[in-house]
Amino acid sequence: MESIIVLVLVGLAAQMIDGSLGMAYGVTSTTLLVANRIGPAIASASVHIAEVGTTLLSGAAHWRFGNLDWKVVAQLGIPGALGAFLGATALSNLSTEVARPWMAGILLALGMSLLVRFAARGTSRGREHLGFRARFLSPLGLVAGFVDATGGGGWGPVATPTLLVAGRTEPRKVIGSVSASEFLVSLAASIGFLIGLTGEGVDWRNAAALLAGGALAAPFAAWLVRKVVPRILGTAVGAVIVLTNSRTLMNEANVASPARTVTYVALLALSVGAVTLAVRGHRKEIAAATAENTAA
Repeated sequence: MESIIVLVLVGLAAQMIDGSLGMAYGVTSTTLLVANRIGPAIASASVHIAEVGTTLLSGAAHWRFGNLDWKVVAQLGIPGALGAFLGATALSNLSTEVARPWMAGILLALGMSLLVRFAARGTSRGREHLGFRARFLSPLGLVAGFVDATGGGGWGPVATPTLLVAGRTEPRKVIGSVSASEFLVSLAASIGFLIGLTGEGVDWRNAAALLAGGALAAPFAAWLVRKVVPRILGTAVGAVIVLTNSRTLMNEANVASPARTVTYVALLALSVGAVTLAVRGHRKEIAAATAENTAA
């Protein structure tokens, strides 16, 4: 019973983070599950089955508030679903010994991506609203979907920053469209895992607990995004993911204590520096906005 409550809290926390950043539900949940020695394929399957429900709720909310570009949803989500199905099939056929460091490596890379993105560049984007072409969206969706399934998360961290940096549509429509298309990705990945894990089975309790936590958090996501500072939160989440998955990789590689200590100290220093940079960047953004308002 205690483990179920913990998973509900994990799902709740992950959804709150995802609601404020437009990403990181899968990465956060899978990192915590793998860190607790749950098999990589089972962890990713549990997260994706839970995400079928959470992304459906999220997509409906974004549709209700006019945050969707249906062209982006289709051209990104359909190739993403194909990539996710292929990724789920590949991960299901890997042994736990092979899959654990593979997943930890992907999660580490995604965590580092979050760390750098939010610390150095923040969340402000926007150029001309020219729209996206299928030849850009389809390969992006295919790669992001494959990474999402094999890494237990990554759809948001790969797709959202890429589209925001391109700046060819409104940020709110980027986040809304990526969130809505994730339903297709989660559904395809779940089907792939259900087919691939016939012998090992899926832990439905984990999936249900994560879904329950995410559903509880969903109504508060809109409130949270107005209260927290996404730049600082995104940096902090990236730091936790980097530290946690570095530990998993060092355990798998049987890294000796002295080298392990040096690595932890270096990563901790990097994390503190990144959070400090994010705080300074946020203050500069506030100062610039204040000056702009005063001039106007």
